[in-house]
Amino acid sequence: MNTLTLDHTSRATGQQHKKGLIKETFPVLEMTCAACAISVESTLGSVEGVQAAGVNFANQSAWVEYNPAAVTPEQLRDAVRSIGYDIVIEKENQDEIKEAAQQKHYHEVKQRTIWASALSLPIVIIGMFFMDMPYGNWIMMALATPVVFYLGRSFFVNAWKQARHGKANMDTLVALSTGIAWVFSAFNTLYPEFWHQRGLHAHVYFEAAAVVIAFISLGKLLEERAKSNTSSAIKKLIGLQPKTVLLVDASGNTREVPISTVKVNDILLVKPGEKIPVDGTVTAGDSYVDESMITGEPVPVLKKEGEGVFAGTINQKGSFRFKADKVGADTLLAHIIKMVQEAQGSKAPVQKLVDKIAGIFVPVVIGISILTFLTWIIAGGENAFTHALLTSVTVLVIACPCALGLATPTAIMVGVGKGAENNILIKDAESLELAHKVNAIILDKTGTITEGKPVVTDLLYNDNHSDYNLVQSVLFSLEQQSEHPLAAAIAQHLQQEGVQPVNLTSFESVTGQGVKGVFEGQTYLAGNKKLLEENGVVLDSQSMASASNLQAAAKTVIFYARGKQILAVVAIADRIKESSATAIAALQRQGIAVYMLTGDNQQTAAAVAKQVGITHYTAEVMPSFKATFVKQLQQEGKTVAMVGDGINDSQALAQADVSIAMGKGSDIAMDVAKMTLITSDLNSIPKALKLSSKTVSTIKQNLFWAFIYNIIGIPVAAGILFPAYGFLLDPMIAGAAMALSSVSVVSNSLRLKTAKL
Repeated sequence: MNTLTLDHTSRATGQQHKKGLIKETFPVLEMTCAACAISVESTLGSVEGVQAAGVNFANQSAWVEYNPAAVTPEQLRDAVRSIGYDIVIEKENQDEIKEAAQQKHYHEVKQRTIWASALSLPIVIIGMFFMDMPYGNWIMMALATPVVFYLGRSFFVNAWKQARHGKANMDTLVALSTGIAWVFSAFNTLYPEFWHQRGLHAHVYFEAAAVVIAFISLGKLLEERAKSNTSSAIKKLIGLQPKTVLLVDASGNTREVPISTVKVNDILLVKPGEKIPVDGTVTAGDSYVDESMITGEPVPVLKKEGEGVFAGTINQKGSFRFKADKVGADTLLAHIIKMVQEAQGSKAPVQKLVDKIAGIFVPVVIGISILTFLTWIIAGGENAFTHALLTSVTVLVIACPCALGLATPTAIMVGVGKGAENNILIKDAESLELAHKVNAIILDKTGTITEGKPVVTDLLYNDNHSDYNLVQSVLFSLEQQSEHPLAAAIAQHLQQEGVQPVNLTSFESVTGQGVKGVFEGQTYLAGNKKLLEENGVVLDSQSMASASNLQAAAKTVIFYARGKQILAVVAIADRIKESSATAIAALQRQGIAVYMLTGDNQQTAAAVAKQVGITHYTAEVMPSFKATFVKQLQQEGKTVAMVGDGINDSQALAQADVSIAMGKGSDIAMDVAKMTLITSDLNSIPKALKLSSKTVSTIKQNLFWAFIYNIIGIPVAAGILFPAYGFLLDPMIAGAAMALSSVSVVSNSLRLKTAKL
């Protein structure tokens, strides 16, 4: 199915296309399964005036390409409502309406699960331990009826929707087995003499019907909980753009205006600490701008006249004016939002193994039940109808999908809990099921392989001065007054060393070079080589050798001088995490190809890659390249995991098969990612992949236990042993076998708790 999700601006206004057609995206409400999406899509496609339509169940949205002269959004909504669903056509607050509907649905499923469990408990107690109590069957019927037909009504509705498309899934089996078990039990409660006259006991299966609804509802609840928070990442990305801006008019006065009114070539003012509203070019002033959301790099970038700035990035301490170049849907931030939406929406939900099996299993069981009934009617002799009814219902009871419904959720629940114990937070079952297939992993450099912040790694003092404490104190005072982010790293380092500042006679910040200060009549310099050259300071051979070695290790070098004399060489770098090299080696031993992508320069990237043992790396990349690279690997047939910590990684995280965020990274990265590592230790990644492998293995074992009883029990329930041994399976034993399969599944899932990662 082709899908398209427009960015927030396009979604509100629609997009004009050829021949007067427009394309709009609408949130869809009330969809509960993939068959729902097919129904909505075919309905929209059949409306006169609609050129094409597509529905994505994963992100609960529909795109429609239509002729506004022939059909209106109201008519589209009416068509969708006619088949029991709804679409949001209001231009304002679409996302809020959709999220409110999702939260309402989640709340309803939660309430159904709680009530179904509460009502099922007394039914099980009566059915298992007090079968002969007076009016026991009537009490169970009174409790089971609302569970099956009110709390479990969604299973019957969904089963009918599937049947209309000629399909069957878990809902079909739940509806059939619980419905027939209830009807059979109600008949036996109302007319027990029918069986008594034939020398048989009138068994009831209310507990089987109620417990199945309760357990399957629990599985649905777990699914809905994961699905209800999908839009939070997009909301946070949109929140990066301020609502209002400071517009500078022709006379130089500023006034606050809504961002929606900003046009290309407008002059805007950005104050310290504010977010930059649109893409543009600096026209006056300068400041350091935090561009980590785009580049991922921790060091803010100096922006001077003529240099570009981007929406969503954060201005640091200075003020500047800039000309708007791109506004609205054209900004880089808007493109990031659009790409994240498309990546999230384009992934079809994984066809769960259980549904695949159920798709075959359901019609087979129904067929066996009907065949059993017909066989007994034809060849059953004196009690043909009695045996036919008994055996066909027993087949459906023993095939009741309680264990099948528990197979995946119980293993997932235990697996998620095991992950949390090991500092791995897992959002949904899909990532846990997919992770064991990963054969390519992409690592962001900054904040993932490295610590993510500049720190002093080396502070090499020359030995040709005696006033060591004074030298340190003056350096601390210089860097403390500087606005440069690298100066903050030096100041923090000296503060931790217990160095005390002094009062400088004068202080000057030299843009793009460093700082100058005077103390007790002597001039001190701290900055790059250009600053020294312009002040007549010549580097001695020892300092040059030290600087050369440090730069070869991809470290930024700051020189510190007094007068014409070099006092120290300071090296600043983003330190590599201790766990990075061992974790990467562990992944490579598992046959996983490891790639590093970074917005940093080629020299730094090469040095980091060499230290951690990565051979595949690319430097100076933009966020869109990361997502493109993920797609490229996927097209080569690889199952790709992306590990990142920044907003700049969000597109690639959304695109990847398995997305892993570092817990100390941005909220947006954690929202988009399906797994989050609470710790910054990369060794958690091999653990997460191993946990996935063990969880999938447990699910498969659970399905084996869920089916082994059916493989043995269904033929026996159908009466295969009767001709030879005169044995017909008691439906009560069939119910016990079903319960035993559920116990086996739960017990097997609990074994995951003791697994070693």
